[in-house]
Amino acid sequence: MNRTASTRSQARWTPDSIGDLRGRTALITGANSGVGLETARVLAGHGARVILAGRSREKLGTAVDALRADRPDARLETLVLDLGSLASIAEAAAALAERETIDLLVNNAGVMNVPDRRTTADGFELTFGTNHLGHFAFTAGVLPTLRRAETARVVTVSALAAAWPSGALTDLQSEQRYGSMSAYAKSKRANVVFTQELARRVEGTTMSAVAVHPGSAVTNLQRHSQGVVARMAIAVLRRAVMGSPEGAAWPSLYAATSPDVVNGGYYGPAGTDQTSGTPKPAKLPRGATDPAEGARLWRESERLTGVQFTV
Repeated sequence: MNRTASTRSQARWTPDSIGDLRGRTALITGANSGVGLETARVLAGHGARVILAGRSREKLGTAVDALRADRPDARLETLVLDLGSLASIAEAAAALAERETIDLLVNNAGVMNVPDRRTTADGFELTFGTNHLGHFAFTAGVLPTLRRAETARVVTVSALAAAWPSGALTDLQSEQRYGSMSAYAKSKRANVVFTQELARRVEGTTMSAVAVHPGSAVTNLQRHSQGVVARMAIAVLRRAVMGSPEGAAWPSLYAATSPDVVNGGYYGPAGTDQTSGTPKPAKLPRGATDPAEGARLWRESERLTGVQFTV
């Protein structure tokens, strides 16, 4: 598999570099706020038809109203999708599979720093269940829509936490021991390993799979942070290192649209400590490209979700 980035420099890339996307359809999960909403705004601004997916019909409607206030001619639709419910995932995917052609799928939605161990509607640990298993099942469900596209790209949003030692893909459901950020790290490492395995499976087809990390940004992912100390820490981080959702969306936008992107690539901000800046190829977490690791995660994801994901 060719995973060598193009020799063309990404140094000058900005969202203004994106070409005309008219005639292309993008679906973004978690698109009603933060990085997802900014990704939708930019893609729609370049002519793409954008399907905003999220749990709340009301919040999706508010997001669409905000986007259309800025660009009345934006082609926007909504899809109610709860990644914590296999029933919701199956219903949403089935509706799309019957009629849609999706060129760009951006698996963006996520939860972070859930203070105590909670479960999804299907009994999965909430963070891993939403961030990885939900996207695994949804991507499998919309596979027919991606196959219809002349070229299709699946972009999955990971995080710097994917490289943390606590993200090792053991005790996936945090049944033996739960830590809010270790559960998050596992889910984000799974996003990368899933992408690598998907890239291997689609090699030689008209599909490609890439992963990104957005650096550090304060978005609704921090909504579970509790207490005065947590809120103060986020305020300090916002001033010190965390970027805006606008800048944090750049890696997703680059991965979704740039001709320099390669199947199996991993992209993140080029700035200091990879927290902000123009997107560039990022260092993969150690062991993330191991085919055995990818195959194990794929099998376990199929077993847990009951979804057969055959590319």
